[in-house]
Amino acid sequence: MIKLHLRKQGTAIPSFLPLFCLEFAFFLKQKQKTISIMDNRREDIVFSKKFKAGRRRTYFFDIRETRGGDKYATITESKRRDNGDGFDRHKLFIYKEDLTRFRDNLSALIEEMQNQMPDYDFDEFARRAEERDRLYQEQLAAERDAKENTDSVDDAVINATVEDAPSSDTTIEEDDLSW
Repeated sequence: MIKLHLRKQGTAIPSFLPLFCLEFAFFLKQKQKTISIMDNRREDIVFSKKFKAGRRRTYFFDIRETRGGDKYATITESKRRDNGDGFDRHKLFIYKEDLTRFRDNLSALIEEMQNQMPDYDFDEFARRAEERDRLYQEQLAAERDAKENTDSVDDAVINATVEDAPSSDTTIEEDDLSW
């Protein structure tokens, strides 16, 4: 709650100031609601699955829950803008009463698309994505192994005995240095 102490002894308050203060307090309250809604936005997701479709597009399949406990599905396409400044998002809401019919129509659409394009290999992109994911996992494993090897080499250097170190009696002559 915002308390305003506007009157000081012997000063006059401009007529617009109380209205301005009320409007500003209302603005702050709305801003606080917006921030709290954005903070809690991810909490309503019950299930989430995503897949990348090429370099620019990603699809998210989510099950969300309303405050009342009802569940609904969302399909979101997130596409990187051409100028690289942010993303465009398109969202489709599918409510529980429509889910079965949506699935049936989507299955019919996929089947008809495959019938109309019998020569096209629809699984080609899935195989490419699996190969890309496999290579990425191998790269992560190799980097992890390299880091572990580096750590073990560092441990070996630290554990080297003092006897292996050159003696401090060794002097370097100026003639031994080459520039």
